[in-house]
Amino acid sequence: MRVSDLQAKDVVSLVDGRKLGRIVDIEIDATGSINYFVVEPRKWFRFWKNGEVNISMKQIKKIGEDVILVEI
Repeated sequence: MRVSDLQAKDVVSLVDGRKLGRIVDIEIDATGSINYFVVEPRKWFRFWKNGEVNISMKQIKKIGEDVILVEI
């Protein structure tokens, strides 16, 4: 799976069912391991949401056809 495939999916919280946004970037350390995914809320909601959210690999519970489920 490519990062561009992940960027097309909505990121949804398992805790409250809220759509957190979409992946816009990833943070990679010097060894090439993914530290976290950067999720940014949808642009039309940006005026009331706090900027970006960092999601670690441990917080991702399921990657489905259309969504990425996270425990946050």
